[in-house]
Amino acid sequence: MIRLTEIKLPFGHEHEALVAAVIEKLDIQAEDLIAFTVFKRSTDARRKGRICFVYTVDVDTKCNRQLLERFANDPRVFEKPDTTYRLTAQVENYHGTRPVVVGFGPAGLFAGLLLAQMGLKPIILERGKSVRERAADTFGFWRKRKFSPDSNVQFGEGGAGTFSDGKLYSQIKDKNNRARKVLTEFVNAGAQEEILYVYRPHIGTFKLVKILEKIRATIESLGGEIRFESKVEELLLIDRTVAGLKLSNDESLDTEHVVLAIGHSARDTFQMLHDKGVHIEAKPFSIGFRVEHPQGMIDRCRWGADAGSKLLGSADYKLVHHCTNGRSVYTFCMCPGGTVVASASEEGQVVTNGMSQYSRDERNANSGLVVGITPEEDYPGHPLAGIDLQRKIEEAAYVLGGSNYDAPCQLVGDYLNGVASTEFGAVTPSYTPGVNLCDLSNVLPGFATEAIREAIRAFAKKIRGFDRSDAVLTGVETRTSSPIRIRRDSDSYQSINTIGLYPTGEGAGYAGGILSAGVDGIKVAEAIARNVLK
Repeated sequence: MIRLTEIKLPFGHEHEALVAAVIEKLDIQAEDLIAFTVFKRSTDARRKGRICFVYTVDVDTKCNRQLLERFANDPRVFEKPDTTYRLTAQVENYHGTRPVVVGFGPAGLFAGLLLAQMGLKPIILERGKSVRERAADTFGFWRKRKFSPDSNVQFGEGGAGTFSDGKLYSQIKDKNNRARKVLTEFVNAGAQEEILYVYRPHIGTFKLVKILEKIRATIESLGGEIRFESKVEELLLIDRTVAGLKLSNDESLDTEHVVLAIGHSARDTFQMLHDKGVHIEAKPFSIGFRVEHPQGMIDRCRWGADAGSKLLGSADYKLVHHCTNGRSVYTFCMCPGGTVVASASEEGQVVTNGMSQYSRDERNANSGLVVGITPEEDYPGHPLAGIDLQRKIEEAAYVLGGSNYDAPCQLVGDYLNGVASTEFGAVTPSYTPGVNLCDLSNVLPGFATEAIREAIRAFAKKIRGFDRSDAVLTGVETRTSSPIRIRRDSDSYQSINTIGLYPTGEGAGYAGGILSAGVDGIKVAEAIARNVLK
């Protein structure tokens, strides 16, 4: 087949226009076109009033070889690459020590799925509950302030990404088709097929629930075993080599291969691993707030007169500003038409995140508005010092919010002027259980407050109204990524000082979102298969 890139058409075009564009580009007769599929579609909104869809399509014709020769010097026409993912191994009647996957977020999900598909019959341990039980506990926290330490936005089947936007995009390169494998498995489990080709695909929280259940069923049908409410208390080692795991119910599991896919909020597990001598180092992460604007304002800034079009949907943004104090502020995990959600994983703390349903039709747009921090400058001296800083900020937010899991909140105009807010304007905060108006200027370190104020004004030059006085800041956003990295060997994917331990995903410091975490889980499963088959 032939791949064509950079086919531009007005966003409201009919299907026939794309057919005609393919025929025109290849300069063939209509009867020579056998079929084509859309591989990618993005939106070019640089010129308001002339918004285009930009396509990459895979085409089959009666004269493929001749066309490839004719367009040999055209970089936009070339032979379709092979996007098939191939398993590293296929083991029949496996009777060896079963690999154990700790954590059932995206990294653990795809590590477990691949291990099962390769015939290695993994055992998957998840400290939280199944996705439906977990959803009930999470909504109970949001509505009634009933907090469950092991069943919340951070812990449970699906990981933290379940209660987000279900975003499935990443900047990782996909030479081995692992990202395509992740997307394809989601589609096979019931996700909308458009995630295979749209730019910045997303699934949405409610749709993810059924999808996760179907992937779980697939793992079980292939001999895998999933155990919920099974918390690992201790990593068992013999001469720096994994021998097994001890669970919170005092059960011990013998295994030679442990996939550590615990997510970025498993602080007690990080401490246990550090106490066991596993090499851990502090890494940079970011801190800040969630900022909310009317979604209609963002749509008008991006789409102009075409704002509101169902074809374009709710607009998003991604902004970065390098501040005069040497810090960088950026928007993070932007959720169009979404809500700000309570995301604490420990009692007496307030943490925020953003979430959208597939429809993205809520009134507000929200995004993390965060400043980067580093261990060398901001939390030196100990591998787990970043966790201590997170806790300090989250506990301060809890007190400032009223010590009842309400979040501290301030209008952007008041934040810029350094005065406490006393009443809302046109933007109503979406965070539940509730918010407490206050002055957020002291909940973060001074350099962060200074940098975010400067960035808000700079972002207003890119998105008109970003600094509107009644936009809302809700605190705090501290779980942008893991504050630690569990170093691993680049070839074997094992911990650099603990044989048989395979750190993976966002918690271990090797991913940043559903797609990249899923890909990293696949890499680790492949490494285990290679090790087993030596």
